Amino acid sequence: MGDGPWAAGRLYLTWNIKRRHGLRLLLAPLSYTETGTFDEPVDFAGASYEPDQPTEATYKFNSWRLSYRYRFKDGERWKLWVGFTAKVRDAKIELRQGETSSFDDDLGFVPLIHFAADHRFSDRWHFIADLDALGGGPGRAIDLALKLGYDFNRRWALTFGYRTVEGGADVDEVYNFAWFNYAVVSGVYKF
Repeated sequence: MGDGPWAAGRLYLTWNIKRRHGLRLLLAPLSYTETGTFDEPVDFAGASYEPDQPTEATYKFNSWRLSYRYRFKDGERWKLWVGFTAKVRDAKIELRQGETSSFDDDLGFVPLIHFAADHRFSDRWHFIADLDALGGGPGRAIDLALKLGYDFNRRWALTFGYRTVEGGADVDEVYNFAWFNYAVVSGVYKF
């Protein structure tokens, strides 16, 4: 359900412990509510929903992550990182139709592989790629950003580009896959 677009914010905090070792915290809440109709009867989380009746659907997929990153290339033009990410997934789908409502929620841990690249092609302009992903078994998770960055000075920068977030699970308890595409603009401040 839903057509979008929806605004979604993210907050990254990065701490470079040493020249090559760093930690990054991500707070990425995502929630939206839309109204639509079903084409046929739907049974969801113990409740039955009729077709052709206005139905409110809320989709929540908050992502809280902590990444360890190792910078294995630290050149003038290229900087490359690899690491792992511990993600806590806080998800909920809720339906409401008249007096009928039901929800299915999930709180769980997802391990991810981290890769990032920063290619500086002039004093102020650079290309950034950032990936947290892992797939296998019954599910997958992909969060990929491709951005251009402009450094105003040593502390302030602006980045803009594209982000895709895709993934889900197909297990006995749930079948849920989602794919979000974003235009992104980021303000960056370096301490």
